[in-house]
Amino acid sequence: MMDTSPYPVPADEEQRLAALAEYQLLDTSGNEDFERLAKLAARLFDVPIALVTLVERDRQYFKAHVGIDICETTRDVSFCAHAITGDDILLVLDALKDARFSSNPHVIGPPFVRFYAGKPLVTPTGEKLGTVCIIDTEAHETFTEKDAQNLSDLAALVMDRLEIRRLHGLKTTNQARFDNIAATSPDAIICSNTRGGITFWNRSAEKLFGYSFAELENKSSTVIIPESWRHLYEIELERLHRGQQLAFVDQTLELSGLHKDGTEFPAEFSLSSWREGNTVSVGAIVRDITERRHHEERLFRLASLDPLTSLPNRGAWRDCLSEALAAEKPVTVMLLDLDSFKDVNDTLGHSAGDTVLQEVAARLKRAGEGAIKLARLGGDEFALLLPGNDVRKAHGVAELLVASLSQPYEFAGQMIEIGASVGISLAPTHSNQSDELLSAADLALYRAKAEGRGRHEIFTPAFREVAVARRAFERELRLAFENGEFELFYQPQINSGTGQLTGAEALLRWQHPERGLLPPASFIDVLSQKPSAAAVGEWILRSACREAAQWQARIPDFRIGVNLFAAQLRSGRLLTAVQEVLAETGLPARSLELEIVENILLHNDPATLKLLHGLRELGVGLAFDDYGTGFASLSLLKRFPVSRLKIDRSFIRDVTTDPEDAAVVRAVIYLSQQFGLEVIAEGVETQEQREFLMQNRCAEMQGYLFSRPLPAAQFSAAFLKEDVVP
Repeated sequence: MMDTSPYPVPADEEQRLAALAEYQLLDTSGNEDFERLAKLAARLFDVPIALVTLVERDRQYFKAHVGIDICETTRDVSFCAHAITGDDILLVLDALKDARFSSNPHVIGPPFVRFYAGKPLVTPTGEKLGTVCIIDTEAHETFTEKDAQNLSDLAALVMDRLEIRRLHGLKTTNQARFDNIAATSPDAIICSNTRGGITFWNRSAEKLFGYSFAELENKSSTVIIPESWRHLYEIELERLHRGQQLAFVDQTLELSGLHKDGTEFPAEFSLSSWREGNTVSVGAIVRDITERRHHEERLFRLASLDPLTSLPNRGAWRDCLSEALAAEKPVTVMLLDLDSFKDVNDTLGHSAGDTVLQEVAARLKRAGEGAIKLARLGGDEFALLLPGNDVRKAHGVAELLVASLSQPYEFAGQMIEIGASVGISLAPTHSNQSDELLSAADLALYRAKAEGRGRHEIFTPAFREVAVARRAFERELRLAFENGEFELFYQPQINSGTGQLTGAEALLRWQHPERGLLPPASFIDVLSQKPSAAAVGEWILRSACREAAQWQARIPDFRIGVNLFAAQLRSGRLLTAVQEVLAETGLPARSLELEIVENILLHNDPATLKLLHGLRELGVGLAFDDYGTGFASLSLLKRFPVSRLKIDRSFIRDVTTDPEDAAVVRAVIYLSQQFGLEVIAEGVETQEQREFLMQNRCAEMQGYLFSRPLPAAQFSAAFLKEDVVP
C-alpha cells in the first residue's frame, strides 16, 4: 500500500509526537519568552511574519506568531511539515516557483507566502518538534550564511526555553505518577540518599522486609542488605559521593534481601538514580522471587520444547537466534506457514491436524538437515535457523522445504493435501537484531502468501515500507469510526416497469480529514478484517434503518438494503441486533434487506444457515450480492433462504455488446424466476442497458443512470418529493 499522505512524514513520527507531548505546550496560553523571540526574528530579518511552530499529527500549532492572527493550520498546507523532515533550514526563496508549494492555498491565497525559511526545533534526543520560521509576501533572491546562522541561533534559544518547560513539566508529572504507582505497587519501592539513608518506603516494602517506614526513616539501607553483597552496595554509594553514576543504574539484578528476622530471600532489584536540585537520590524496586526460583528448573524444559512435535519452541528458538547474532555469525532465518491447514482441523478434526503437524516436524528435520535450530513457533508456524547467509543456498533450501511439505499426508485412510509458504531474512544483511530479523522474515512470509502461497520470498526493504504504510492506514481506519468519520450514502433502486422508487442501498463512505471523501473500494477490504467490523456494521444497520423509517412516511413500501460484514455473522448478536434496531426505529422487517456475499455462503456452516433462517423468519429479506462473479452454485440457492439475486455490474457494463454477458444476465433472471426469487441489476448507466433489462423482465435496477449514491439529505431532496423517475 502506497503512502498517500499529502505531506512528508518523518520516519520517527510516533516517537516525535511522543516527545512533543512531553513538552506540554500544545493549546496552552501565550508565553512572553516565545513571543519576544518571534518579534526579534521579524525585526532581524525584516519580514512581516515570524512563527514558533509545533507540528502535531494533523496540524501545526503556533506557540508564538507575529504578523498573522490565526493560531494553527492543517498540516497538509504547512511548510513546516516539510521543514521537520530535514536537519538544516528549509529555504524557499520563491514559493510560486517551487513545485511543492506553488499551488498551496497559503501561497495563492492569504497570507500569500512567497518566501519561507524554517529551522527545525530539535530535542536533545534528535526529535524535531516544529520550527522557528520567517515568512515574507515577496520573493527573496538570497539567504546568506549569516542569515542561516542567525536563524539557527534563534532556534537554539527557543529550544532552550522549550527544554526548561519540559523539565519543569516532567518533574510535576513524574511526582504525581510516582505517588500513585508507589501506593498501589505490589513491589517494594525504596528511595534513599547518597549516604544510604532511607527517605521513602512504601507499604509493599513494609510487608516484604518487616519494617515500618517509621522504624527506618533516615536509617541506613544496609539493614535490608545481606553481608553477601553489602560490600558491592558500599562501592556504589562511594561512586555517588564522587559524583559518578551508579554502575548498575537502570538494570535489574538478581541478588538477595534481608528480612527483619535476619533470614535472606532471593530478590530482584531494579535500581535507578536521579538528581533533585543539588542532591542525588537512589531508587530501588524489589521483588521477592522465591517462588519463581522454585519453579525455574521444572519450567525450563517445559518452556523450551513444543509438547506436540518435541521440537524446540519459540522461546528456545529465539534464544538460539540471539546467541548466534551476539556471536556475529551470518545466519539465515526462515519462517514457514502451512497453507490451508485450517481446513484440515475444520473438516477432519484436531486429531488429524495434530497428526499432520507431527509429520511436518519429521519432514522439516529431514529437509532442514544442517540447521542450527528448527522449531515450532505455534499453531501451524515453524522456523529454521541456518548457518550462513548465502542467497542462492537460501532459495534452494526454501524450494526443498516447500516441495517436501506439499507432498500428501495420510490420516485414517484419507489423503490430506496442504502446502507451505516461506519468508526469509538474512543476517547481518537485513539486520543483526533478532526482533528486526524476525520481523523481516515475517514480512517476507506475508508477501509470499499474498502472491499465491506455495512460494518463498526473501525480504527486501520495500516490504517494510509497505507494512508501515499499511499499519498507518489501519490506525487511521480504527480512529475513523471512533471519530465519527464514516457516513452513509444511498443509491436509489427503481422498479423497471413503473419507474417508481422502491428503495435504496446504504453504502459506506469515509470522510477522511485529509484526503476527503473515500469510496469503499479504498478501505472496505481492510475494514472487514478488523475487530471493529462488527461494530461498524451494526452502526450502518441502525443508521440506515433510522433513515428508512422516516422515508416510509412518503413511500410506505420503501425498502432499505444493508450490506453485512462477515464479522457480523460471526459475532453471535446479528439476529438480536436486527430485532433491536427494528424495534427502536419502527421499521417493518419486510422493509429491511440484508445483502450477503458469496464467500459467506461458501463456508456452509450450520450456525450461519441457522442465523439466516432466523432472519428470514423475522421477515427480513436476504439478497445474494454480486451473484455470478464467483463460484456460486445452484445448490446454494436451494440451501440458503435468499430472497433476491443482485446481478453484478460487471455483467451489465457490456450487456448490450457482449453476447456472453447478455447470456449470463438472462440466465440469472431466469434462475430468479424459477426459484421464486426477486432480482435487481446493479450498475445500470445507459438507456440501452435499461431497455435490455426491461425486455428481459428484470424487475428492478440501480445505477448511475438513475443517480449516484447520495448523502441522506440529498437523497431525500432528490427522490422523496417525487417518487417517479423520468
